Amino acid sequence: MSSFLKTFLIIAILPMVLLSADSKDNSSVYGVMTLLPPLVAIVLAFITRNVIFSLFMGIFTGVFMVNISGDNIFSSLFNIFVDLSSKMVGSLADSWNAGIVLQVLTIGGMIAVITKMGGPRAIAEKLAKKAKTPASAQLYTWIMGFFIFFDDYANSLIVGPIMKPVTDKLKIAREKLAFIIDATAAPIAGLALISTWVGYELSLIKDAYTVIGQVDVNAFAIFVETLPYRFYNILMLAFVFFSAITLREFGPMHKAAVRAHTTGHVANPKSAKNELMNQENSFMMPKEGITYSIYNAIVPIAILIIVAFIGFYVNGSSGLEGEMLKAFESDPYSFASIRDAFGAADASIVIFEAALLASLVAIGMGLQQKLFTLHEAIDTWVFGVKSLVITAVILILAWSLSSVMKELGTAAYLVELLSHTTPQVILPSIIFILGSIISFSTGTSYGTMGILMPLTIPLANAIGINTGLESVDLHNYIVLNVGAVLTGAIFGDHCSPISDTSILSSMAASCDHMDHVSTQLYYAIFVGIVAIVCGYLPAAFGVSVYLLLPIGLAVVFLTIRFYGKPYLNS
Repeated sequence: MSSFLKTFLIIAILPMVLLSADSKDNSSVYGVMTLLPPLVAIVLAFITRNVIFSLFMGIFTGVFMVNISGDNIFSSLFNIFVDLSSKMVGSLADSWNAGIVLQVLTIGGMIAVITKMGGPRAIAEKLAKKAKTPASAQLYTWIMGFFIFFDDYANSLIVGPIMKPVTDKLKIAREKLAFIIDATAAPIAGLALISTWVGYELSLIKDAYTVIGQVDVNAFAIFVETLPYRFYNILMLAFVFFSAITLREFGPMHKAAVRAHTTGHVANPKSAKNELMNQENSFMMPKEGITYSIYNAIVPIAILIIVAFIGFYVNGSSGLEGEMLKAFESDPYSFASIRDAFGAADASIVIFEAALLASLVAIGMGLQQKLFTLHEAIDTWVFGVKSLVITAVILILAWSLSSVMKELGTAAYLVELLSHTTPQVILPSIIFILGSIISFSTGTSYGTMGILMPLTIPLANAIGINTGLESVDLHNYIVLNVGAVLTGAIFGDHCSPISDTSILSSMAASCDHMDHVSTQLYYAIFVGIVAIVCGYLPAAFGVSVYLLLPIGLAVVFLTIRFYGKPYLNS
């Protein structure tokens, strides 16, 4: 018997023995093996640099564990295939996920049309006159990220295609562009007082406070109080700014920057063969002899943003209930009412509708200016949709993997493993690290928040009471831990190769996804360590956050300045 056949039989039979138990609590049944699906996906992603294959194998590992039995190997294989298919269909059948896919594809079509009209090129030419250096180009990209604060997906998909021609001209590595996009998407959306994140976060906070008996808590006030404790978000935004103005990098990003500056290869030549990742196709290029106008990009994008804001308000207001509905009806235009409406809105559907309308306006503008025929406009829009189909495939696989891990109880196992006997002073750091582990493993910050928030607030409350904290100190301690949940989820999301926002950032920058992940990972881990050492640890000892933030910012700046290396003269 060959060694390959022996190995196959061991792999096939061992799970039949170990995994044949039936229990509602799969996390206790499978134990440490619940970590296998995300581990397989993540390890293969780094080894093969093929995220689709890696995600598929992660899903296959999970459904294999769930469906394998000792009764009949052939029926088990059939069940595995059926379950694998149903996971993917189920991911797309979810209304939120379907809205995200439609949103991504429609924005891709809109971007293709405005590219055909020469709008992004006109903006790039304008910015190129002002962004005459790599530093200014990176700063403009950073600033644009702040303007699209209301949604991280929209941020990634809009900023990348506009700034890519500018950064390419100035020989800025695509990996750095993808990093800036990613670092100014979720961190800004997580800090914004009005965004597609707020309602979800407020509901989690309010529900968790109800568990400890505080039914009438002002969840938005708690949310605002956590803002100074969002150490990772704040320090990551500062990191982008400092690295831009100093033009210094370290780790793999420095190698990418040197390559782009010295050879002109803004994309990694070893990875650039993947044409599916590259939206720059002659089919989308403007016709010869047309006059470029910035309004051909500004007007559709402005409509996208304005209609999205109106849509959040209208869509969300129809979903309000109870006290929120009464408050809205009494004063529908107050800040609180607008905030509640935004939070209750179905962001995926609203942005899809806004992008579809913006696409129609863009097509109408192009027809009015005789930049293309109706047939050419539709073909261009469809081409833009097709260029992002790979993004939709990856998102569906990522969601399917998340579904498998939910069934196995991966997150529940991690929480159970790491949440016991935790000292008061390290709880915020543990929560931050646990959030990053779950987010890294699942590729979703939303899911991580939903998993950890119900645990964190009661746990922080109990530990604070047991250690004799006064009411004011106890309140601040709970707020600190809430901030750790909300930022740890984003930190892990930034590190994960199966993160949807990282995937979108790669696509928007036309950067190979694993090139983006491998270069961003060093920066994310560094900022995460600073967030713990200069943030959550001393804050748990009672050190003022307004002292810790300047210290953290100084550490980030000094590290970039003295550890980072310049690349322009390399």
